This record gives sequence, C-alpha cells and structure tokens, in this order.
Amino acid sequence: MNPLFFLGFGHSHLVYFWNRSVPFNSTNETYCYSTARGSTVLQGVTFGGIPTVLLLDVTFFFILILLFSIIRKRFWDYGRVALVSEAESESRYNRLSTSSSVPEDLEYDRGFCSWMTAAFRMHDDEIHERCGEDAIHYLAFQRHIICLLIAVSILSVCVILPVNLSGDLLDKDPYSFGRTTIVNLQTGNNLLWLHTVFAVVYLILTVGFMRHHMKCVTYKEENIVKCTLFITGLPKNAKEETVQGHFTAAYPTCTVLEVQLCYDVAKLIHLFKKRKQAEKSLTYYEHLHQKYGKRVQINPKPCGQFCCCEMKGCEREDAVDYYTKVRNELMEEYSKEEQAVHNNPLGMAFVTFQEKSMATYILKDFNACKCQSIKCKGEPQPSSYSRELCVSNWEVTYAPYPENICCTYKAFLNISERGRWWGFVCFFSSVLPSPLKKRRPMDLPSYLPRFTKRVVIIGDNPIVSQFFPTLLLWSFSALLPTIVYYSTLLESHWTKSAENRIMMHKVYIFLIFMVLILPSLGLTSLDFFFRWLFDRESSDSAVRLE
Repeated sequence: MNPLFFLGFGHSHLVYFWNRSVPFNSTNETYCYSTARGSTVLQGVTFGGIPTVLLLDVTFFFILILLFSIIRKRFWDYGRVALVSEAESESRYNRLSTSSSVPEDLEYDRGFCSWMTAAFRMHDDEIHERCGEDAIHYLAFQRHIICLLIAVSILSVCVILPVNLSGDLLDKDPYSFGRTTIVNLQTGNNLLWLHTVFAVVYLILTVGFMRHHMKCVTYKEENIVKCTLFITGLPKNAKEETVQGHFTAAYPTCTVLEVQLCYDVAKLIHLFKKRKQAEKSLTYYEHLHQKYGKRVQINPKPCGQFCCCEMKGCEREDAVDYYTKVRNELMEEYSKEEQAVHNNPLGMAFVTFQEKSMATYILKDFNACKCQSIKCKGEPQPSSYSRELCVSNWEVTYAPYPENICCTYKAFLNISERGRWWGFVCFFSSVLPSPLKKRRPMDLPSYLPRFTKRVVIIGDNPIVSQFFPTLLLWSFSALLPTIVYYSTLLESHWTKSAENRIMMHKVYIFLIFMVLILPSLGLTSLDFFFRWLFDRESSDSAVRLE
C-alpha cells in the first residue's frame, strides 16, 4: 500500500489517496476521481456518483416534507397551539385573546400543504409580530446569502466550468468528474489565473452583499440603563433601606430613587410560562367550540397523541375542561410561590439614581478600587453600613435592560465564572479518561497492537470509509447547536447578549478548526486520520507532503 498526500501549490489543489494496487508511477491520472478499488459502494455510476447522490437527496427531501405534512395534519391540535406567538405585554395578550384576532391567527394555514405557501405569503410585518425583530434580521441575512449563491453559481457555471472543460490533462471521457475541476488544466496554462481572479471577485461580491445587509440592520441604543447600577456581592440578608442608606451617606450628592433587591424567581417564571401556555391552549379550544360547536377530546398523557386506542389510564378528556383545570392549578401554585419568593434572595440589587451622571460617578469610584495583582488601589467611599453590607466585595456595573437579563438560573449562582470553568475542566478530565481506567495499566502494551489492527481492518471496509464520515459529519452538524446551547446555559451568564456572544465565539472557533487548521494538517478524512494515528507497523504508512 502506498499512502500518498500531495499539496500542489502551483495548481492550488490538494489530493489525498490510498492506492492499494496501482503503483505510484502510474500514468492513469483519473483514478483520483473514480470509485475506490475493492469498493462496492456506488460502483459503476457515472460522473463520480454526483447525479445519483443528488437524486437521493431530492427524493429524501420530498419524503421528509411529506412526513412533516402528515404529522402536522394528524397532530394539528397539539402543534398549532405552540405556534401562537408569545404575549410580550398584557395589551398584546388581550389582543390575541379576542375573538376577532384569534381565528385569523389559527386558521391561517390549516390545509395539508398550505403552510408552504403561507411561509412565502407572510409579510415582514406579520413575521415581526409573531417572531420578533431578530427573525427579520435573520431572514434578511438568508435572502442576501441566497442572492450571493445565485450570483456565484451563475459565474461558476458560465465561466469557470467551460474553462476547466477546455483543458486536456485528463481523458476526454464525458462522464469523468475530474474534467470539470481545476486539475484538468496544465500547470503553465494562463487560464489558471482566471480562478484566482474569480476568487477575488467572489470575495468582493461577498463583502458587497454583507455590507448591503448591514445597512438594512438598524442598531438601537446600547442595551444598558445609564441611570441604574447592577450590584452583585451583597449579603443575602441585606435590606433595601440599608443599601439606600449607604449610598445616601457615602455619596451625599447622589440621589437614590429606588433600590430593587433580586430574588430567585426561576420557579416563578417557569410557572408563569406554563400558565400562559395553558391559557393559550384554553383560548384555542374555546374558539373551536364557539365556531364549530364541537368539544375536542385530547389525551394529555406524555406522547398520548400517538395512542390509537383508549386503555385504562390513557382515557381522553375534554380539552376545555382539562386546560381550565390546569390553569386554575397553576394560578394557585403561582400565588403560593409569589408569596414565598422573598425568602430566596440572590445577593444582588438594582439601584436607580436621579441622573445618569450620578450613576457614572459611583461606577467610576468602584472601578478605581479594583484589585491589581494582590494589593488593591483603595476602597470606595465608606459609610456606617459598609461593614454590614461588605462593600469591598461588591461588583458594580451598568444595569442591562430587563428583557436582556437571564432570571431562570438556580444553579451556580454563587460561584464565580472562573470557578465554574475550573469545575467543568475537572469534571471532563475525570470523566473522559474513565474508560481507560477499567483496564490495568500493564495490559495496555499488549492490548494496543490488537486494537490498532482492528482499527485498520475496520478502515478497509468501504461502508466505514465512505459512509461513516458523512454520517459523522451530519451528526456533528445536527448536535453542534444543541451542545453549544446547553453548554452555554451551564455557564450561567447574567445577560442574554453575553450568552449569544459566547455561542458565537464557540462556533467561530469550531469553524476555524474545521475549515483552516484541520485541513491544513491533512485531517480531512476519517480513514486518513485513523491510519495516521494507529498504523505504525507498515513502512509505507508515512505521510508525505510535496
């Protein structure tokens, strides 16, 4: 076996192959684009299997659309309620609850496939009302991306493709995929410069489309409240009068308008959302009863919509009666939790001053006292309440808008950010090596060669070497947003903007590794990675860069 890895800088192309039977000095230069020898996967298909794979993708796409339409029609009453937009304010919720607006919202796309046309017929105003301003920005970004891809596709098909086909480096087989690539051009062909020129053109087009998109995005004012300070590090037994008295005594020129202590309202918010969901469900089924005169029967058990027959313990209930009962229970539980929430302080407070200059003055005073190395520069202005309130432990910042605050965290609230990161590092460092601890250290030298041979044998399987990497890529592409989202939630950021910024950083680092770092090391194939990592016995297994 001759594992070879070429990096042609003159052509700006990269080729890796693992040739099992053809020697290195073979004159046949089309083997890189034909199916692997010894493989039974996609054997005999033309044009590198691209038309076959495209046909399979389109077929599965229509199958998924059909399944989604069937599920959506079958479980309409369960899924349609979840599509009702959240009531951001009391006035908006009252408007959605009226008989004039609810039918229009609920009957908009009730047909079998009407949701497809409804997605294109909806105006930006309707999308903004249902999903908010972020959805408008995202859809505008997607429109610009689609226009950019259309322009790039037209230029590539009309200019780049004929240029590649004009070369004669590969054979003239019309079903050879290699003839459509840059490899078909000779090294000294001046048409190679066309690829460089069009790469620059594509970059300019991308920048132009993105600049046009950014002009459509209207930025609001900075999402901080200048007259209000957000204070952490307070003792949990602190009182509003004590905090206000400290600022009045320490800063006589600053007038405090209001002090709001923070409490653990995670359960309260959870109950509030469940109550709103029950009220919207009740509104929906009451509308069906008023318009059609029918009482809908539902199965409220988990996955009850999949039950085709009634059995003991899974009986159907009247939807209006069920959601009325659920709403009343949640309202009672919400009232009890609302009375007990003051027993769970978080040691944080929002302090509002009369003018912005007062808040800025106090913030500068606290920032000037931040510790450098071990010693601190100084202490903020003291008062008779300083020792009781532990003022030296305070962290003071401008307060974000209430909508930007994450109030649903119950864990990690009293742990510093650095402490949480060290906790996660220790957890993963102790959990990930655990499978290796099950085998005694003395057994590893004798076990590793057998494991290496098994990996090499598995890598020779065409199903593993061709389909498993694609399946792995799809799996990671689907799991990546979920992993990033929940890992960011575990970090317990105070604001939603901080959560989104951390998510962006994580995805950006992942893309840097996937697009730049790993391809530059040649680690673009799972088969190549396994051989590079485990195949130490063969003298031909060395990777060669040319």
